[in-house]
Amino acid sequence: MTQHAEKEIVEATLLCDQKGNLNPAAIGYARKPIIQSNLKGHFMRKKKWNYWCIFGDDIMFSATISHLDYAAVCFVYFLEYETQRYFEKTITIPLGSRLKMPEKVLETISLNNSDMKIQILYSQGETQMTVTIPDFDDDLLHADLTIKHPENDESLNVVIPWNRQTFQFTAKHHSLPTSGYVKIGDKRYNFNEEDCFAVLDYGRGIWPREAIWNWAMASQSCGNHRIAINFGGQWTDGTGMTENALFIDGKMQKIHEDVIFKYNNQNFMQPWHIHTKFTDDVHLTFTPFFEREASTDVKLIKSTVHQMVGYYDGRIRLEDGSIMPIQQLLGTIEEHVAKW
Repeated sequence: MTQHAEKEIVEATLLCDQKGNLNPAAIGYARKPIIQSNLKGHFMRKKKWNYWCIFGDDIMFSATISHLDYAAVCFVYFLEYETQRYFEKTITIPLGSRLKMPEKVLETISLNNSDMKIQILYSQGETQMTVTIPDFDDDLLHADLTIKHPENDESLNVVIPWNRQTFQFTAKHHSLPTSGYVKIGDKRYNFNEEDCFAVLDYGRGIWPREAIWNWAMASQSCGNHRIAINFGGQWTDGTGMTENALFIDGKMQKIHEDVIFKYNNQNFMQPWHIHTKFTDDVHLTFTPFFEREASTDVKLIKSTVHQMVGYYDGRIRLEDGSIMPIQQLLGTIEEHVAKW
């Protein structure tokens, strides 16, 4: 069987039952963020994050607020494509008890720390993101971005069930038009909503102690269209659910088939290949030009991320049987190994 029988959820649903275990009615995918992550219990196993990545003309900018139950880990990074100037700042807050992680995908979240201030304010179809870091590579960083959520856009909201006690709700919101600026020292990078797009990766779940996953994504303008792709590997295998989808002008085509990631984990800068497991519906090559390596090793948490920035080329078959060519689509691809 090549296709998974993934159920589409069309009504607001709670992720967990009263005991904090997986609500069977939540297993499936939705085109709108209608699943509410009412996590509770499962001490030390709850993982929550809001990861934002914005593709500008000159830079890629990213801000994340995450909570791993015993610590909050927040990080901000940027990459200037042309010069490959790159810097990342991470702060870890033991216990992180003052950080409130919202239960809904589009909800205000903020971190206020002397080293890093991140405010992500959602209201009436827009996210206002402000980030201030007094010492970012010896410079002051200040970002002020307006991210639009077009009313008729669809998004990928998926519940991955390993079992009733371990599960993950992932929401991937793509090709969100973004305007504003990021200022580092006396250098200012402007963003305009015609061709600068934000991606939100919202995650809430109860995870096993050790996990490995691949994630591939891109959100760009091609001609007059907004094109985005999202693929996941390894972590969803065997669950009957995938986080695979293609977006054209905000409309989602769900891909109900596992994809295989092929890459050299001794040299991540070699080309990566993604293809559907049984059919030839998805056939992509990713050619990196930059490798971001981020490692965390603090007693309980050990995680290594190899996130590559580069270009996708290849093709994806649409639901009507026609072929969509993918050419020089700027995006990222990663391997993440976590012991948490």
